[in-house]
Amino acid sequence: MSSPHIAEHPFALTSRPGAEWWRSAVIYQIYPRSFADSTGDGIGDLPGVTAHLDDLVQLGVDAVWLSPFQRSPQKDAGYDVADYCDVDPLFGTLSDFDTMLHAAHERGIRIIVDLVPNHSSDQHEWFQQALAAAPGSAERARYMFRDGTGENGELPPNNWESVFGGPAWTRVTEADGTPGQWYLHLFDTSQPDFDWSNEEVREEFRRILRFWLDRGVDGFRVDVAHGLIKKPGLPDYVPPADADSMGGGERDVPYWGQPAVHDVYRDWHVLLEEYAGDRALCAEAWRPTADETALWVRPDEMHQAFNFPYLETAWDAEALRPVIAESLRAYSAVGAPTTWVLSNHDVVRHASRLALTAENPQGHGIGPRSPGKPIADVGLRRARAASSVMLALPGSAYIFQGEELGLPEAVDLPDAARQDPTWFRTAGERYGRDGCRVPVPWNSQAPAYGFSPTGESWLPQPASWGVLARDLQVDDPSSTLSLYRALLAARREHRLGAGTLEWVDGYPAHVLAFRNGDVTVIANTGSEAIGLPRGTVIAASGELTDGALPADTAIWLVSAES
Repeated sequence: MSSPHIAEHPFALTSRPGAEWWRSAVIYQIYPRSFADSTGDGIGDLPGVTAHLDDLVQLGVDAVWLSPFQRSPQKDAGYDVADYCDVDPLFGTLSDFDTMLHAAHERGIRIIVDLVPNHSSDQHEWFQQALAAAPGSAERARYMFRDGTGENGELPPNNWESVFGGPAWTRVTEADGTPGQWYLHLFDTSQPDFDWSNEEVREEFRRILRFWLDRGVDGFRVDVAHGLIKKPGLPDYVPPADADSMGGGERDVPYWGQPAVHDVYRDWHVLLEEYAGDRALCAEAWRPTADETALWVRPDEMHQAFNFPYLETAWDAEALRPVIAESLRAYSAVGAPTTWVLSNHDVVRHASRLALTAENPQGHGIGPRSPGKPIADVGLRRARAASSVMLALPGSAYIFQGEELGLPEAVDLPDAARQDPTWFRTAGERYGRDGCRVPVPWNSQAPAYGFSPTGESWLPQPASWGVLARDLQVDDPSSTLSLYRALLAARREHRLGAGTLEWVDGYPAHVLAFRNGDVTVIANTGSEAIGLPRGTVIAASGELTDGALPADTAIWLVSAES
């Protein structure tokens, strides 16, 4: 399918260098199947997004990132794409997308589309052609097909493990019925990896980028942006026992962060520059340090990269201070904004993660039998404070749907309801990511809390979420929603996204204190209340006690001298 080039884009003017929108934007992640269901089938959709755009305007965000909505058999909730240039009927139509995009642009909200270039669905036309073709064919060259090892090729080409558990290779049966080659899938067996050394693959993704840019999208979040290129020779590799699933703590991994991957994004950067309006690329690149992640946002590559070292830092001032400092130093060294994020569709929600009492490696998830369950009231208190810190930092910030309501991880999902491939590929050893993907509660008295008109919900919503529904929070000045709205309004008024951080001394080690413009931020990560300087409090994550800042609380204030 093709679309006409849209010459007039509502944000067509290109900003002067250093003032582009993506440098300071607050971007709201929508996981479409869990945001709002307009049809009653229990799965969120694009018309549901359109229906709630005014709520996002009221919240105060600048842009929306949509997780995948393209055609897919949904083996991995849309991250297994069968057609990159169409909308899956679960979510609506291309016309619904255009309507949503136009409505968002009318409200001053930009739209970022999720792009999955590391792998496709096994139902993609190209992979089906590859299965029907012979070894060594042009059709197979689009993917990572290899001969097996062992006497008769009965062993996989190497020992790589899938991110979702189990081997990363699957053997195919050839057209004549004999056991054949193996194909690589760093994720599920239904997600074969493309071979990015193939120019045909690169040209196809240029076409895909243009398809959505021509429709008017403002940018792309690039899934597994560090995984496209594999090390020549595909050497064996065994990750450390405590490694997170996406390689965030590891170096020299033959399928993560290979140097040649940067050539892909230099090429995409040139393509995006053909379009007015400061179109942007954001990398999901799990790397061990800020300096390594910053390689993805050099001036001729991508524009943003998720700050996973920050996301993975505990609620501890002594740990947060160096991560923030290193992030600002590393990204500014390459002329890029720092991004800040606390939750997304792949990690335990920070209203639970910050109060876990046991180790929980990224990707494992938490469930009824997990050790060290989160402490709910502590988690929410810390989440509100952590969000207050994040939204005061210079750069761009990401919010995951529902965190503005204080949603925790849904820990007690029944086993029969779980749908994450991780759960199945590890035989229940890892719970996976379903707990952060449970549909959003909008109305405390409606079926499915307003998510779906029929009460259907693709994942069950906890009964305890009724009190967190948006309708109960919108007019409550003490609610988490009201806190987020106040923070975003003050962030915009005081231009904190475009500001500069200056550390404030004179506080105990468990206190994080900094100044951004005329706003001073003080966060108490310790267990005892601390005294506060004179000034006007413009936002607080919790109640102050006799002029003191309690534990697990953060404030924004403007000093009396400002």
